[in-house]
Amino acid sequence: CCRTPSTTSSTCARSSRPSTVKAVDSVQDMLAYLSLEPDASAEIVTRHVQDMAKVILRLNMDGHKFTEPEEISQRLESGICSKTDVVDSNTVVRARGLPWQSSDQDIAKFFSGLNIVKGGVALCLSPQGRRNGEALVRFENSEHRDMALKRHKHHIGQRYIEVYRATGEDFVNVAGGNNNEAHSFLSRGGQVIVRMRGLPYDCTAKQVVEFFASSGDGSEAGSEPHTSCPVMDDEDGVLFVRKPDGRATGDAFVLFDSEEVASRALHKHRQLIGSRYIELFRSTTAEVQQVLNRTMDPRTYDTAQPLIASLPQVPLLPQQMLPSRSSRKDCIRLRGLPYEAQVETILEFLGEHAQAIVYQGVHMVYNAQGQPSGEAFIQMDSEDSAFLAALQRHHRYIMGKKPRYIEVFQCSIDDMNLVLTGGIPVQRPLLSPAAGAMLPPAPYGAYPYVQPPAPVLPAATMTTLAPRVSTYYPPIFYWSYPSPPVSPTTYYPHSAGPTMVILRGLPYSSTPQDILTFFQGFPELTADCIQIQRNSDGRPNGEAVVTFPSRAEAERAIQEKNRQNIGSRYIELFMA
Repeated sequence: CCRTPSTTSSTCARSSRPSTVKAVDSVQDMLAYLSLEPDASAEIVTRHVQDMAKVILRLNMDGHKFTEPEEISQRLESGICSKTDVVDSNTVVRARGLPWQSSDQDIAKFFSGLNIVKGGVALCLSPQGRRNGEALVRFENSEHRDMALKRHKHHIGQRYIEVYRATGEDFVNVAGGNNNEAHSFLSRGGQVIVRMRGLPYDCTAKQVVEFFASSGDGSEAGSEPHTSCPVMDDEDGVLFVRKPDGRATGDAFVLFDSEEVASRALHKHRQLIGSRYIELFRSTTAEVQQVLNRTMDPRTYDTAQPLIASLPQVPLLPQQMLPSRSSRKDCIRLRGLPYEAQVETILEFLGEHAQAIVYQGVHMVYNAQGQPSGEAFIQMDSEDSAFLAALQRHHRYIMGKKPRYIEVFQCSIDDMNLVLTGGIPVQRPLLSPAAGAMLPPAPYGAYPYVQPPAPVLPAATMTTLAPRVSTYYPPIFYWSYPSPPVSPTTYYPHSAGPTMVILRGLPYSSTPQDILTFFQGFPELTADCIQIQRNSDGRPNGEAVVTFPSRAEAERAIQEKNRQNIGSRYIELFMA
C-alpha cells in the first residue's frame, strides 16, 4: 500500500499473493516483487510517480482489484477542537523550526500526501501571544502519523523541520477551547481567518467591515489600490478580543468566505482606521482558541509574562536606581507613541506641561530586544501637574510618519516601578555593593543591569578580571533620560562593559561549542559566555544569549555574523 497526492485520490492495492514472501514496504519493493524495471529517465519526484503507475498497471493486468479507496485531501479544512475532546496520541506530531510567518496551510503542504483532520494544525504561541516556530499536527490515523515522522529534517525553504511524536493532550491544550463566543464565531465556517492588531480601543464591528469594504487608494507607501473585500456574515464575522473585564485589547479576528477575498484583504496591511495603522495576519482556528483562552483568563494579567518561560524573572534594575516608592499620582503614562519617537518628541507633545517634568523624569520603555515599546513614563512635580497633563493631552496627536493619537493616564511612581521591574514589586536591592562594583558605570542609571552570577573566585582575584554579567535577559528594559536642558545624546552612552547578543533560529541540537565555532574570530568568547535558552519543558527553543566583553565586539559580531548559517539554518542576531 502506498500513498501520494493526486488531483483526485490515491488507492491502496490489496494483493492476494502468498504471505510467505518478503514484506513489501516501498515502491521499490513492489517493482522488485513484480519484476519491473524502475524508471531512470526523470527527476526523482516524476520517477516515483511513474514507477507507481507501472505497478498499478501491472496489478490491473494481473486481475487484482483495488479495495478501500482512500482519498488524499488536497487542502486543509477548518475545524474546531474543544477542551473536552479526546485525541489519540498515536495521531499527533510536533513540528519544530518552522519559519515565523508559516500558516497552517504551509504546514499542511509540508505534510502533503497525508491526511490531516479538520482544524488539525495548531500553531503554538509564546507567552506574549506570538508564534514560536512550533506546531502540533493531528492526522486521521496512526499510519499517516508514522509516515509524517519520516518527514523529520525535510525542508520548508532553507529551514529543516524537526518532527517528533506528541500526545493528544498536547494538541488539546493548544487547539482546544471552551469559550462559547469563539465557538459560535468559528462555527460560521469561514474559509480564511484574518487577525487584526493595533485597533483603536473604541473600534466597532461596523468600522472593521467598512475598513475591508473600502476600495483602498494605495495611500500606504508601496501599496496598490484594490477592490472591496466583504467580511463573511457582515458584522457577525468580526470577533473582538477582550480582557475579562470587557476592555478591548486592540485585536480582532475576521472571517472571509474565500481564499481570493482574504488575499485581497491582507493587502490592507498597515492601512489606517482613524489614526491607527492596522496590522493584518493570516490566522487559524487554533490561534483564535488560544488567544481567547488566554485573554479571558484573569491570571494572564496578574503579572507580566516572561520572555522565556524557563528563566526566572528578576527586577530589571537595583532598587536604588528606581524612583523612590510612592502612591502619589504625580506621574503620567503615555501609550501609543510612534516607535521612532525621541525624548524631544515627547517634550514637544506635552508643550507647556513639559515645564513640570522633574529632573531625570522621562522614562522610555523598551522591550527585551531593545526596541521601543511605544510607552513612556513621565514624573511631574505634583499631582496637579500630572492631572492637568493627562486631562489636556489625552487623545491628542503626535504627527510622526503617520498621525498617532496618544493615550495619557495619570499614575503613581508605584505603578511605574511595577512596569519597569517587569511586574515584580521591588522589596530589596538587587545587587550587593560588592557585586554592583563589578558592573560598568553608566550615568543616571541608564544601563539595564541584570543579576550577576555567583562568585567562583576570591574577591581579590575577581577585581583583576573583566566584568561579566549573567546571560539572563528580562522582559522589559527602560532608559531614563534627564529633563531638559541636558541633551539626551550626552546621556545615552555606549557601554564599555559586557554586552549581550541574542541568537535566534538555532538548530535545536546546537551546543555551546557549535556557537563558538560560529563566532570564529572572537577569541575572547568561551563556553561560559553562552546560555542556551530552553522552553518550560526543558527543551531548547532555538535561541541563545551570548555575552561579549564589550559593546564594540557585540556590534562587530552582529555586523559580521547576522543571517550567517549554522548548518542549513540562518541565524538572526539582536543586541540585548
